[in-house]
Amino acid sequence: MKDGFIKVAACTPEIQVADVDFNVDKIIEQIEKCREEGVKIAVFPELCVTGYTCQDLFFQNALLDKAMEGVVKIAKATADSDMLVAVGVPVRANGKLYNCGAVIQGGEVRAFIPKTHLPNYNEFYEARHFAPYRGECAAIDLRKYGQLDFMPSMEQTVFVCDEIPELVVGFELCEDLWVADPVSNYLAKAGATLICNLSASDEVIGKDSYRRQLVSNQSARLVAGYIYCSAGDGESTQDMVFSGHNIIAENGSILAESRLFENGITISEIDFKKLTFERRKISTYPASAEWDYSSKSTGFLDKENISIERFSLDMVETALTRKFAKTPFIPSNQAERNERCHLILQMQSHGLMKRIAHTHSKTVVIGISGGLDSTLALLVCVMAMDLLKRPHTDIVAVTMPCFGTTKRTRSNAEILCEELGVTFREVDISKAVLQHFEDIGHDYNDHSVVFENGQARERTKVLMNIANQVCGMVVGTGDLSELALGWATYNGDHMSMYGVNASIPKTLVRHIVQYYGDTCTSDKLRDVLYDILDTPVSPELLPTDDSGTEMTQKTEDLVGPYELHDFFLYYGIRWGFEPSKVRRLARYAFEGDYSDETIDKWLKTFYRRFFSQQFKRSCLPDGAKIGSVTLSPRGDWRMPSDAVAKLWLEDIEK
Repeated sequence: MKDGFIKVAACTPEIQVADVDFNVDKIIEQIEKCREEGVKIAVFPELCVTGYTCQDLFFQNALLDKAMEGVVKIAKATADSDMLVAVGVPVRANGKLYNCGAVIQGGEVRAFIPKTHLPNYNEFYEARHFAPYRGECAAIDLRKYGQLDFMPSMEQTVFVCDEIPELVVGFELCEDLWVADPVSNYLAKAGATLICNLSASDEVIGKDSYRRQLVSNQSARLVAGYIYCSAGDGESTQDMVFSGHNIIAENGSILAESRLFENGITISEIDFKKLTFERRKISTYPASAEWDYSSKSTGFLDKENISIERFSLDMVETALTRKFAKTPFIPSNQAERNERCHLILQMQSHGLMKRIAHTHSKTVVIGISGGLDSTLALLVCVMAMDLLKRPHTDIVAVTMPCFGTTKRTRSNAEILCEELGVTFREVDISKAVLQHFEDIGHDYNDHSVVFENGQARERTKVLMNIANQVCGMVVGTGDLSELALGWATYNGDHMSMYGVNASIPKTLVRHIVQYYGDTCTSDKLRDVLYDILDTPVSPELLPTDDSGTEMTQKTEDLVGPYELHDFFLYYGIRWGFEPSKVRRLARYAFEGDYSDETIDKWLKTFYRRFFSQQFKRSCLPDGAKIGSVTLSPRGDWRMPSDAVAKLWLEDIEK
């Protein structure tokens, strides 16, 4: 359970209708397999002990007695395990019959969770056999079935883990999710971070897609983990067919899903620290019920009287099987990625369009280097002008060659501007920079930060003054990854009048430019975009080789691979993970790509630079939020510029 991960399972065993002994044996077999896999919470289908499709056999005491005997047998099979298990079973109480989930741990039936909403339409006739739960409770006497030491209650209950306070487990049964006001809404308000659904959802055309969306959306709405476990092969096919569709979701993301009509076990790991972080961050998320964890009942909560049981888990490290994308900002699916890139370009260009219209700017001015960031910013400028129905010549693209500019980037910048039809200007800043060095007494051969930043600030001065010349505004090109690392010259490329890339991480910039190239109609434009994509990332502030073709400064050699830094940014800043947890996930995701030592080196660099460079982010120019991460001081991120990184660096060392 280290780092908040809990291994969970949705289990669909083979069953035979009304054959309790057979069903119990199959359930126990799957429990044993779950134990071998390190599962801590296992959920089985609705009424799986008897079979969901017993119909009027549910009126037979012989079946109901055998079901209770079977549940106790399942419980005894868990005596040497800390796994929390839920199985579906019919339960007699208060003179009625209830459709329940039996919650089992450590050799005992701990509680029976009754179903609230009974479907009695179309193919479903549950109200013929079962009573709906309306807040009543009952003690279930299992002594004659072999459980002697503990008398479980039948009532709505959440289970709170002693060792992991973030783990609070609630249960609902099938239709309880499908109604307008799901039971899980109240469980989440009571603090449940994991909802387990014992279901017997029959299959009809299109229902699997709806079911998947339903589970995903509910887990997102509740900011919770969700285990949906459904009945499968073995249920009666007299009038229905069951597919065993199992789904494990976390805050809107499907972590694991079974194939239809294949009984078995679906396993993944849910990150409960991640869920509780997000709940704390969302100010509109309701506070949990103020529980007195030493007592049993919460008292009346909205419409539900929710009882509390405590349970314990052995603290072991959870082996991870779920996937963590190396590039979390980029969809893995090509079609989804293209759709995302198209949407981002629309958002960027509409944001810039509004700013141009509001300021009545006659032009926009942009520094164009032949690199990725300025290329994307220029494409956005072109799209904004198209939205305004203005000519591309209202874009003034300025290339400012100096000591580190290569022939390749200079040529690409010119071809790009020519193909886009923008106004192209070249201002060689070499003489101005040399004069500046002379003015301040800096030796040209001293290639320190003064040498580099002198060029960056000269370029910004040129852009600002040209903007004054042409009644324009300067469009910034810096991206989110550079802002996170502080890889920008203060009051140099750090400054503009509107930053269109400020919320775009470097790894995503590449894909957006790739998408534009793939979909444009000009072969020459496509070729130059592809060549820009093949050019190493560099600020080109150190002199080239003697031929002027080879750059001597490559950003990723200096600050580290951007794919690592974007990974650190997403999990360390967006989700607030501890550096040690970020490192664990990075080692898992990038296994075989980077050594542990390399990951540690650049992780330390990330946190050291992230803290020391906050002063640059504290005075950023405007720029629209595009994705889930932004470092604007007016948006998602507020941080003192003099905060100390010691705690985070020490966590890495541990």
